[in-house]
Amino acid sequence: MIIRELLVTPIAFRDPPLLNATGVHEPLALRCVLRLVVDGGVIGLGECGGDRSQLDRLTAVAPALAGLNVLETTRVARAIDAALPGESAMGRRAAFSAIEVACLDAAGRLLGQPVVSLLGGAVRDAVPYSAYLFYKWAGHPGSTPDEWGEALDPDGIVAQARTLIDEYGFGSIKLKGGVFPPDREIAAIRALREAFPDHPLRIDPNGAWTPATGRRVAAELDGILEYLEDPSWGLDALAEVSATARMPLATNMFVNSFDTIAPAVATDAVQVILGDHHYWGGLRLSRHLGTVCETLGLGLSMHSNSHLGITLAAMTHLAAATPNLTYACDTHYPWNLADDVVKPGVLRFEGGAVPVPEGPGLGVELDPDALERQHRLYVDSGRQVRDDTGYARRFDPGYDPALPRW
Repeated sequence: MIIRELLVTPIAFRDPPLLNATGVHEPLALRCVLRLVVDGGVIGLGECGGDRSQLDRLTAVAPALAGLNVLETTRVARAIDAALPGESAMGRRAAFSAIEVACLDAAGRLLGQPVVSLLGGAVRDAVPYSAYLFYKWAGHPGSTPDEWGEALDPDGIVAQARTLIDEYGFGSIKLKGGVFPPDREIAAIRALREAFPDHPLRIDPNGAWTPATGRRVAAELDGILEYLEDPSWGLDALAEVSATARMPLATNMFVNSFDTIAPAVATDAVQVILGDHHYWGGLRLSRHLGTVCETLGLGLSMHSNSHLGITLAAMTHLAAATPNLTYACDTHYPWNLADDVVKPGVLRFEGGAVPVPEGPGLGVELDPDALERQHRLYVDSGRQVRDDTGYARRFDPGYDPALPRW
């Protein structure tokens, strides 16, 4: 049960030109893959963001983990805090969350139990996810169009949704907004409602609208959206929108730690929280978030960023162990799965849901050749940070990411 070392491997994988309120995804997304080596050669897996700051944190804490019991994650958390004395609370949570997943994976392998059992047991055998739609270019400039094609108008968004639903069976739909003027995005939502009359819909403009615009969009999409995510910037602005919106408001941007829940509840700024174990301090604390939401009468879903299979497995185990998961979870996985570093055959979508892996730990196995391939891509790229705005400015030097925009 004793940790011997932590191996951290930065990787890069292909990402389409997906548009958002701050710019556009670069051709490569960055992640870190963790291998926590425990006595007997057991290896626990983790995955997290790959920006230089996170890599530096993980490198700094790795020596402090040697000799600790993989089951004693409270001690692991304290060791991480001590190894990062000048780091913010969010930075320490980011480091611990990735390592805790690897600890639970290793513990599950040692005990012959899936991670969901270590989180209290499954309340569902499969976890529903939503089709995650993006406005996008046909391909990265200078390259051939990708297999997804262009989506810059309602017809393109509907075609993208149809592709994802036909392939994966998703039963709900989310559109990443904040890219075009609100009326253009309202038209896309209305086109989705016409094409998919039975699918719950949501839109996330990442705070790109003023409260007045948020209230107007909420009124126009009343009866169409299941929830409206982060329409405006900050809790005070969200509270202004919430005061007149007839659908729930959701957030992952402005409630992302336990100390931010009380201000949101006090002003009724949001009614749905999108958890993310990378932000909230790991799987166990994210499971606790579910209890807090249930106590306060808040809805619960799950946020996603560009990720691969280790993260999808961790999200699925967590969601399976969370009784009051009230909405389908977000996932970027269909956009990135071609470069996954786990062996195929375990993670799959059935009717828009991912069955909980049944093997010990996370239930997925690392593909060492794929890991080496994606690490080599990282090294050769020279990339160390994600920069959606900088990439957008290569093609539009005057691009201004300041929010709110409309």
